[in-house]
Amino acid sequence: MARIISVIPGLLLCLLGAVPAVGQDEPMKDAAPAAAPADAAAAPTTAPAEGGSDVKLQESPPARYTVKRGDTLWGISSRFLKTPWKWPDVWGMNRDQVKNPHLIYPGDVIILDLSGATPRLRLEGVPDGGLSRWYGYELQVSKLEPRMHSKALATAIPTIPAKALDPFLTRPLVVDPEAAAAAPRIVGTRDHRVVLAANDVAFAIGLDQSKGGYWNLYRPGRTFQDPDTKETLGYEAVYLGDAQIESFGEISALRLLRVEQEVSKGDRLAVIPALQSMPYVPRAPEKKVRGKVIAGTSTAVAEIGPLSVVILNRGARDGLESGHVLGLYRTEGSVPVGDRMVPLPEQQFGLVLVFRVFNKMSYGLVMTAERPVNIEDTVKNP
Repeated sequence: MARIISVIPGLLLCLLGAVPAVGQDEPMKDAAPAAAPADAAAAPTTAPAEGGSDVKLQESPPARYTVKRGDTLWGISSRFLKTPWKWPDVWGMNRDQVKNPHLIYPGDVIILDLSGATPRLRLEGVPDGGLSRWYGYELQVSKLEPRMHSKALATAIPTIPAKALDPFLTRPLVVDPEAAAAAPRIVGTRDHRVVLAANDVAFAIGLDQSKGGYWNLYRPGRTFQDPDTKETLGYEAVYLGDAQIESFGEISALRLLRVEQEVSKGDRLAVIPALQSMPYVPRAPEKKVRGKVIAGTSTAVAEIGPLSVVILNRGARDGLESGHVLGLYRTEGSVPVGDRMVPLPEQQFGLVLVFRVFNKMSYGLVMTAERPVNIEDTVKNP
């Protein structure tokens, strides 16, 4: 007797990665479009693809693609689409319902379905084409009979290359001027050491026991300023290392667990932020956003390339959220027309995915760029 069993897979979805990994695909000319899912009624109702008319296929998209280790959803989508960040539309996802999108694994086969008015991507062998995964369940039909079953644990393809973003997700990056002034700080060292290393003991004031026993060490670095209004947006928090509090009091004792730069008296402490998951569902901002690239990372050169991190002068107060996609734009200056100078129109040359947002600023990953990114390049709705 057959039964429908609901399986809850869990965890976040995989999305991006600017460079597609090598996999198996078949040219469009060699295969007919995939049929519509047989069990459409089992899937939740979804809204029509947002901006479906704007979805443009590659010149020769494959009819199917087999997911491989090292793939990312952005990279896979770029095999089919000229605008890979619009993959939620092409899957037919209702983003209001997808709160914790499911994973795609190596070995899954993705099919390009051209049977309807809008192109769709679907999973082969899944009754509803894969929508059940996005909504947090998966329908399977199984026979109930005694048997032993074993299956290797598959690792889902990642949202963003973890090594590219880990330091920016687990450390304080920006502090407000008021927060920097009030932050706990080191006031003394054991044996009167001037420079501290791993396993050394230091003493600090201002630590709150209710915030836990593990803290980041930092010192204020660059001052970030809006290039147009000259408003101070915040200070860069230069990461120094990690410490564990050994005893709390008016003056607390702490031991340095990890040191990446020299630590000394006057350096500040901040609570280690919770590790962020990365269920980024790419989308354009809901409201109009226009800002600028104001900096790269501390080691970045003047010109910045793909898979590099950029700092933007727009944040939560401007409507930005993690997962928002912004276009990179630049104008080539002005040209004389009669007796006046007329600016040339801005041209889009890349895309930035916003992955961490502060009140006045945000951090983004350059996903694509046809030319190097420069400080004061414009970012706005793509």
